[in-house]
Amino acid sequence: MDLRKLKALIDLVEKSGIAELEITEGEEKVRIAKQGSGAPAPTYVHHVPPAPHSAPAPAAAPAATEPAVAAEPEGHVVKAPMVGTFYRSSSPGTQSFVEVGHTVKAGDTLCIIEAMKLMNEIEADASGVIKAILVENGQPVEYGQPLFVIG
Repeated sequence: MDLRKLKALIDLVEKSGIAELEITEGEEKVRIAKQGSGAPAPTYVHHVPPAPHSAPAPAAAPAATEPAVAAEPEGHVVKAPMVGTFYRSSSPGTQSFVEVGHTVKAGDTLCIIEAMKLMNEIEADASGVIKAILVENGQPVEYGQPLFVIG
């Protein structure tokens, strides 16, 4: 998590009447708590690093959703290179970069992922036809999450 964001959260807790704040972003978790009243209270920040992906517990969850994965069209899967918000067009009300059935070349813009108020264009890393769009417009995405299938 970004240090500027942590500082802003600490300032928010100090200025507000709340005693404790806990935020989870993806696999990261931050807990900020104020000590009792009286003298200026120190603020504590507890940052839990993401768990390794090889843990046995998460392996059980994909097995339950495996039939849905099998329904995906075959082809090259374009995955999210970062955590953020997925957008199919450059601004609301404008035409989407791609639709199912469109032909794309490597380097063509497929979507935008907004991360920390920065708009990052995601480009096709293979040429072909868009077989599936796996994410809804405005939906948050995780690192490595499948976005498109190119056949």
